[in-house]
Amino acid sequence: MSCSRRDFLKQSVASVAAAAMPAATFVLLTPEEANAMVEESVRRWIFLVDTEKCTGCGLCVKACKIENEIPYDAPVSRTWVERYVVTKDGQTHIDSPNAGRDGFTTGAIRGEEIDPENIEKAFFVPKLCNQCDNPPCVQVCPVGATYQTEDGVVLVDQKWCIGCGYCIMACPYGVRFFNPVTKTAEKCNFCYHRISKGKEAACVQACPFDARRMGDLKDPNDPVTQIVMTERVQVLKDEYGTKPQVFYLGLDEKVR
Repeated sequence: MSCSRRDFLKQSVASVAAAAMPAATFVLLTPEEANAMVEESVRRWIFLVDTEKCTGCGLCVKACKIENEIPYDAPVSRTWVERYVVTKDGQTHIDSPNAGRDGFTTGAIRGEEIDPENIEKAFFVPKLCNQCDNPPCVQVCPVGATYQTEDGVVLVDQKWCIGCGYCIMACPYGVRFFNPVTKTAEKCNFCYHRISKGKEAACVQACPFDARRMGDLKDPNDPVTQIVMTERVQVLKDEYGTKPQVFYLGLDEKVR
């Protein structure tokens, strides 16, 4: 698509207003609710994050940037790790320097030193595209550049993307961004080019602590599916009705 055509389409599409919705955390799901999130299909890719295993090492972020050719030093990333520090006064401090790419090597959060004696708890939370079963980003794309595969993964065709930014505004999880090189919409795609060939996603392969795993929700014998069906898993911002397919173990109530 030429630049002139891209500019023309960008100026021609109708304006999309983002609906104002309240902030949210997560909801616990029963096995029935988790399974009901998925329509009938041959396969449904899902992601499992065990927050109790994540150490904030950043290897997953590095692997993702390299694998998907995201400019290494640009302040954007398809996945990132957040650090949460809850102090005894009830305050929650959150940061993710360089998306957590280089780990968390200091006790300072956003330039503020926190007294270790005042810390009630601290933990890390990896985040990525939730590959929603009801994706608002697909609904608002005016040119069909964002679409959903039969096995549930939401992809972006950069040849069609006009850079209007509607999908970025529509995503309640804040996982989309403009690629600084292509100027088109970007996000995690579960490393679809790898998993569709039987390989692991780059971040899953790079995690030395098994904090990230992928599975097929349609396969009852899949180890990840068995966890989702039998343990207390959570999803982020369930009330938005997006039916996220990234499930969490041990997610703290402070996570937003």
